[in-house]
Amino acid sequence: MPAIKIAPSFLTADLGRIADEVRAVEAAGADYLHLDVMDGHFVPPISFGAIVIEAINKVTDLPLDVHLMIEQPERQLESFAAAGADILNVHAEVCDDLPAIIAQIKALGCRAGVGLNPETAISAIAASMEEIDQVLVMGVHPGWGGQALIPETIEKIRDLRARLNERGLGTDIEIDGGVKVHNAAECAAAGANVLVAGSVVFNDNASVADSMRDLREALAAVEREA
Repeated sequence: MPAIKIAPSFLTADLGRIADEVRAVEAAGADYLHLDVMDGHFVPPISFGAIVIEAINKVTDLPLDVHLMIEQPERQLESFAAAGADILNVHAEVCDDLPAIIAQIKALGCRAGVGLNPETAISAIAASMEEIDQVLVMGVHPGWGGQALIPETIEKIRDLRARLNERGLGTDIEIDGGVKVHNAAECAAAGANVLVAGSVVFNDNASVADSMRDLREALAAVEREA
């Protein structure tokens, strides 16, 4: 299994001091920055767009893991790539021609990620597995931070990793939603190697540095056994 990465999600960060929040997670050892783009259609909320991602890109060298929770993502891929996205995650549920969209992402020089909502079966990406760089498994219903992990997510990750292994693929599996210190190791042991961490990192009970340290310590045993 690939090395385990932590991707703090800025959905729950203080966007009024976003440069400071970026520097805090950078100093705490984040591997990616996870940026949730919401259009008010695929999910009810509206978050931010390419202009904010461009601003974040100016203050960090960390890879930008951009999660497009939007309809017709093919219309916006070029602008997000130009803004500095390194990974572009689209959702299988809104891609009428998934192979073409994956090819479009790669032509823009980005890694291609495909998201699956909790109710979406792995079979939705079966025909494109060899072309996908990262499968983003939603552990909650998309749209809001702070939700509890749906328990069935763990088995879904385990099943997905087994299918990838059968094909000899080292594709990243990203778990997004509900990741906490108490379940991070279980997610990783099931096969997820990119953990999106939002409210567990940006919370009022501990500093970003302490929260990131706690996550790393929770993952240490899994990494030793990998």
